[in-house]
Amino acid sequence: MIEVKNISKSFGGTHVLKDVSATFEKGKVNFIIGRSGSGKSVLTKCTVGLIEPDFGHVFFDGRDFTAMNRKERKEIRKEIGMLFQGGALFDSMTVAENIKFPLKMFSDMDEDSMTARVQDCLSRVELEGQGEKFPAELSGGMQKRVGIARAISMNPKYLFCDEPNSGLDPQTAIVIDNLILDITNEYGMTTVVVSHDMNSVIEASDTIHFIHNGEIAFKGDNADMMVSDSQTLNDFIYASKLMQKLRDTSYKNK
Repeated sequence: MIEVKNISKSFGGTHVLKDVSATFEKGKVNFIIGRSGSGKSVLTKCTVGLIEPDFGHVFFDGRDFTAMNRKERKEIRKEIGMLFQGGALFDSMTVAENIKFPLKMFSDMDEDSMTARVQDCLSRVELEGQGEKFPAELSGGMQKRVGIARAISMNPKYLFCDEPNSGLDPQTAIVIDNLILDITNEYGMTTVVVSHDMNSVIEASDTIHFIHNGEIAFKGDNADMMVSDSQTLNDFIYASKLMQKLRDTSYKNK
């Protein structure tokens, strides 16, 4: 479990996060949603230590990450897997070398053990036999799966995904959603997903935090979200005709 307590962050006098508190539950896919510039990416970066908050604390299973020194934080970071929006794969490395990279950086495995772990991860994301290819030889969906394989290579307790379906077609996005769900359940991880994709929010979320103007404006699950009386939230989630149809169906079944 990850607990964010009273996090505030300003840049040049602009208050991006205002006393934000949130709980991301173990074994669940916890979504953070909101408009561009709402503060969701800053919240994620504060959570993993890429940005220092002005105030507040972040706890990983009761451990105060914010109060730790660099060496102590490094030990926590070994337990964190990251799936970046653009994949962030190294173009000059093969698929296998990309997945092996965090193992070389943070583990004490020998070469044979790392190779075996890479093959396990490739198998888990259904990319057997693709290890010797380079990222440019793969489709966008396959690159995202490589990114997931790399993110889980250290068998993390916590997984952060930044817009995992960005640039993907709807069918491939469903594959990625299901993979994140399955891996979260299989490993019992605390998974945090930042997303604009409302289809993913509906299909893959266990909990949802909606950020508006740097504050948590809604906490709940997708059933609660669909019948929320928050005008700000409704304006965000029902922007498309498809979501409007889902809302109408929800109200009819309420």
